[in-house]
Amino acid sequence: MSKQTNAKSAIEVEIVKLIKERRNKMKRSQTDIAEILSVTRGYIGQIEMDSSPSMYSFDHLNELAKYLDCSLKDFMPKKPL
Repeated sequence: MSKQTNAKSAIEVEIVKLIKERRNKMKRSQTDIAEILSVTRGYIGQIEMDSSPSMYSFDHLNELAKYLDCSLKDFMPKKPL
């Protein structure tokens, strides 16, 4: 099996990483996130895989910020990549 390259850009990978870290810190599951966003748990799993092109929309990010009680800025790296 050949190694796949990232299907996401560096900024997308970082955004997903920051969301996942906050989700885990708040003890929220992929299922919890899926229910809030009205998507499947499998879709959240795809988003969290670097090798998948699936990504949160801006509307998703806004809903996640409300659900995870933070700012949209918390999903962005402190410095450009």
